[in-house]
Amino acid sequence: MSTYDLESLDLPKLSGFTLRLFTALLDWPLTRALLLPSLLKSGGIYRLRQIRLSEDPTLYPFAPAERRATGPLPTAEVEASLGKPGRATSFTTVRDYASAYKSGKVTPVEVAERVLEAVSASEALEPPLRAFIANDRAEVLRQAQESAARYKAGRPLGILDGVPVAIKDEVDLAPYPSHVGTSFLGTEPARDCAVAARLRAAGALLVGKTNMNELGLDPSSFNATFGTTRNPYSLQRDAGGSSCGSAAATASGMVPVSIGCDGGGSIRIPSSLCGLVGLKPTFGRVSEIGAVPLCPSVDAIGPLGASVEDVAVVYGTIAGPDPVDPRSQFQPPVELKGWNDPDLHGLKLGVFDLWFDHAAPDVVAACRALLAALVKAGAEILPIELPGLDAIRIAHAVTIIGEQAANLQDRREHIRDLGMPTRITWALSAGFNGLDYIQAQRIRTRAINTFGRAFRQVDAILSPTTAITAPLIPANGTPGGWSDLSATTEKMRYAFEANLTGHPAISFPAGYDRDGLPIGMQAMGNYWSERTLLRIAYAAEQVVERRRPGVFYQILE
Repeated sequence: MSTYDLESLDLPKLSGFTLRLFTALLDWPLTRALLLPSLLKSGGIYRLRQIRLSEDPTLYPFAPAERRATGPLPTAEVEASLGKPGRATSFTTVRDYASAYKSGKVTPVEVAERVLEAVSASEALEPPLRAFIANDRAEVLRQAQESAARYKAGRPLGILDGVPVAIKDEVDLAPYPSHVGTSFLGTEPARDCAVAARLRAAGALLVGKTNMNELGLDPSSFNATFGTTRNPYSLQRDAGGSSCGSAAATASGMVPVSIGCDGGGSIRIPSSLCGLVGLKPTFGRVSEIGAVPLCPSVDAIGPLGASVEDVAVVYGTIAGPDPVDPRSQFQPPVELKGWNDPDLHGLKLGVFDLWFDHAAPDVVAACRALLAALVKAGAEILPIELPGLDAIRIAHAVTIIGEQAANLQDRREHIRDLGMPTRITWALSAGFNGLDYIQAQRIRTRAINTFGRAFRQVDAILSPTTAITAPLIPANGTPGGWSDLSATTEKMRYAFEANLTGHPAISFPAGYDRDGLPIGMQAMGNYWSERTLLRIAYAAEQVVERRRPGVFYQILE
């Protein structure tokens, strides 16, 4: 008997008048009270309440480490792990920038000017790309001039010196406010978050803040305040969320790598839909200091890049304990040596077939073909079972929505300032109670044990990243937005598990569908196994064709 219990949904899409009407009904206390039981039932909350559990709740998915790291990985060790370049891609990489600067082909100041010009050009598109929400020209040129001076003196800080990097609006970056995609947060300029500070110390050219789905509550690229981010592969399609701006900025070539946050697939989903590599590290691996605490028990900060090497470089730079963040103190030393060995002999990869194949035909075909290629590279495929995925899905939803509601309850007067899709999700939290949250954390304990048993058999679990490719944005979906719970379910089918359990997961390109839209594959690993995940993604990169999107800016001419 199968243990697989996730289902596809066939629910109506709301946009235009129907979205406005439904949102208005939820805004009125009387009609909200009438609608809420149906919302809770369709969201699975009643099923969650009926599950009998003996497990103690796990509030934070801390993982033990036999050895404790004393600090971040030194820059020299990050660069030493790179070795010779792998298969060339059609995208401009961090290594390309470093080589161009060292050869004198271009200067960081020239690159800064070109990036700013590309941002302006992307805003002039019809419709605009809306990858960035803020760039301070003087600040970007100041950084570039300092980098250029270091290269002129023959003393660059490392491979990231002068390389343009974009930062998601959810994390702090001086001198910009962190709006978190809203119209009412972020009234004061921020200081650098821990991640931005480490990148700045490595010389990275921090070119601005990227757009995101409002409060990160939906895996779409809609934003009511700053405009909808478009997919560079088709401006009529969703870029995925919530790190949509970081994905669009990277896929379009404006930056080779960017920073996102992932509380429910928010790095991996846009990476998949935009043809990128995106890494969600182990819970606590990257400091969260300076990130808005939207959903602190499921969130992770990580890189999105045009290549696996770019992601490895930035991951190696930002990972490691931060003395100010207690969540980062429980980790082993960061390891990168051998991440780019494409020989997968000795690796055991788990596949839960019913879960793996629960996706659109083009997605399954591309991921199955890549699975076969990984076998040729030496990997062994083992069948596994992952029972209780639907309960994990519901528990994740209760956790992320409940934590958001708790952390923003002092801003409840701004509820009607939020976009309509966000208000619909927010309304669901009104039906949660304390027992629901504790029940969800008991499910988290069970989920950790379920995946722990799987990782005693295999080194990583493979699946598609998303069950669909980038969906069309409804014709009347802007400026008011849209709500498509069926598409949300398809995007998040393989994502929420790693957030609830705290395991690391990486998305990497697997091919394209019949419309030329990117398809992503995901590898989920045991705690602290980011090096293994990078190795799997690197092996895939050696065999998968990469195509530039229709909207692409060649910064290095």
